[in-house]
Amino acid sequence: MSTIYILWLRQIKRYYRSKSRMIGSLSQPLLFLVSLSFGFGSTFQKAGQGDYTEFLAPGIVAMSIIFSAIFFGIEIIWDRQFGFLKETLVAPVSRLEIMVGRTLGGATVATCQGIIVFFISMLIGFRIDNWSAFLPAVFVMFLIATLFTALGTMIASFMEDMHGFQLIMNFLVMPLFFLSGALFPIEGLPKGGAVLVACDPLSYGVDALRSLLTGVSHYGLGLDLVVLTLTTIIFLILGGYFFSKIEV
Repeated sequence: MSTIYILWLRQIKRYYRSKSRMIGSLSQPLLFLVSLSFGFGSTFQKAGQGDYTEFLAPGIVAMSIIFSAIFFGIEIIWDRQFGFLKETLVAPVSRLEIMVGRTLGGATVATCQGIIVFFISMLIGFRIDNWSAFLPAVFVMFLIATLFTALGTMIASFMEDMHGFQLIMNFLVMPLFFLSGALFPIEGLPKGGAVLVACDPLSYGVDALRSLLTGVSHYGLGLDLVVLTLTTIIFLILGGYFFSKIEV
């Protein structure tokens, strides 16, 4: 447990030493939030869907989390290239503990990013229905962050090139985000589109956040939590397995 705690703290300190990285990780979600909220707000309202900012904010919070979380995998490649990973892996501790510590650290940072975006969204008009749901929403953020940090770790375990990792992540992250219902209502989609959305684990994270923060849900909060929890466990197991197979 001490190894997990040390690596968890190390990941957090390592991230927050880089102010440019912090600002960069917030810039894209804020751009989406401001531009789409003001750009499509009136159209969304005229279509009878209500306030677009209320609809959009939970999706952008989820976006900020996955963009921060999944790119923590690149640190594995970085550490492998500069030798730190070798020093860590030869330590007399299990690789599972190392992977869990790194994952929890990345997930904590990504959750903090989501909380920051949440409060910024309130400055442009978002309002939470019930503040007692805020802590459960933070828990959902942490589940999303853990899931995608573990996914990033799993993919990085196969790779040695940082540029290749970024290309694969962009190829993976953007479809996951755009198919999650973060930007558009998923009611009334064609059957094929509905199936793709239902197969996207992020859809359940966005829906859970929307349910807790605005009281509107498509799948139901119970199903959202079950799918998120099971998917997170699966990717933690897969991430731990493939991380244990890394050769340095």
